[in-house]
Amino acid sequence: MADLSRKALVIGASSRALFDLEEANDVYRNDGVAQYEDYQKSRVDETLAPGTAFPFVSRLLRFNRLFDDPDEGVEVVVLSRNSPRTGLRIMNSIRAHDLDITRAVFRSGMSTFPLMREFNMSLFLSANADEVKSAVDKGLPAGLVLPFRRRSHQLDDDNELRVAFDFDGVLAGDSSERVFQQARRNDPEHATEVYGDHELMNADRPLENGPLERLLKGLNALQRAARESTLPDKPSLRVYLMTARSAPAHERAIRTLEEKGLTVDEAFFLGGLSKTPFLNEVQPHIFFDDDMMNLENPDLNIPAVHIPFGIRNDGE
Repeated sequence: MADLSRKALVIGASSRALFDLEEANDVYRNDGVAQYEDYQKSRVDETLAPGTAFPFVSRLLRFNRLFDDPDEGVEVVVLSRNSPRTGLRIMNSIRAHDLDITRAVFRSGMSTFPLMREFNMSLFLSANADEVKSAVDKGLPAGLVLPFRRRSHQLDDDNELRVAFDFDGVLAGDSSERVFQQARRNDPEHATEVYGDHELMNADRPLENGPLERLLKGLNALQRAARESTLPDKPSLRVYLMTARSAPAHERAIRTLEEKGLTVDEAFFLGGLSKTPFLNEVQPHIFFDDDMMNLENPDLNIPAVHIPFGIRNDGE
């Protein structure tokens, strides 16, 4: 019997995260379920174009080459609100794109995130904002994929996967962010200094786990497997930290990762500078941030995922 608990990573993806279903979704919104069913049935053999999460998922699956045991490596599961009937087009597109995805759940409009625990998922990617927020509110690691249409450079056939993370509210909890927001309310002029002093004073106290801490742990396991592999054409993985922190607050972030046994390959401590030009330069295949303001920049030219966690998203 298969044992998903032994996987380095189990990722869930909705059909709209994995493929470009915006035209079909417009039919659903404007004409209803019956018309949507007919639309998908008439196009069951038309292969769907890649969606926002496709570059990340497709490259992640390449790491299965490194594992002889099928119970190890990466598992991607489709969790979809489509019906089994409309799900046929999804599965046909998976086969056409030669994706190593064999598990899927089609729930005919029912919520999908409650199944995350049963699959032992480290991340669920969805284009449904309500689903994602409900999952995060229940302590589950979910992210909202944002529309992204400039994909040609993201589908280049190299063998590297690049993943970028914000820190507070993503890899770590938001307790430090709460200190900063409180300082801004009490003394806006000196908030950055107050925050920096607080983080320096607590530099040796690791922050609590964030929603995507397990995801980074799994990515680090894949990196170790790649380093140990003797395959001539093995995949590689590079992890970036992109945070508004700057000195002296950088030290607590580094020490927190070290305490948890987590690593990143590059760290950008930007001190409030826009992340957009730096992200556009390194071109990650996916970027996770809890602050929607960082993701709505029209100049941002990478696939992005919003993590609606913590004080920045309270009340949403």
